[in-house]
Amino acid sequence: MTESALETDRAAGALPNRGSDSHAVAARFSALSHPARIEILKHLSASNSCCCREVVDRFDLAQSTVSQHLKILVEAGLVRFESDRQRSRYAVDRAALADVSASLNALVNSCCSGR
Repeated sequence: MTESALETDRAAGALPNRGSDSHAVAARFSALSHPARIEILKHLSASNSCCCREVVDRFDLAQSTVSQHLKILVEAGLVRFESDRQRSRYAVDRAALADVSASLNALVNSCCSGR
């Protein structure tokens, strides 16, 4: 179903108005949909924070690729960005990851509770 179809159905009362929550959860799941971003999150989780160069050195990816993956993770709210003089620092937002876990758990429970 397209976004405009969802909005039309919601306006007509066919869908509950949980769109903003669903959109936020979907954005976070989307950010987790690439294996490199999963590995970057694991790497960031092992330290307080890292600069982009430290992530690049850890993986066989170009600096521009790592920057793009970090940007997606930051935009999804899964990673925090802090400007630190000449380098940017990135850190996992553990509360946001806990929210993703809770959202997935709630989804699985609601879909599988009839078993």
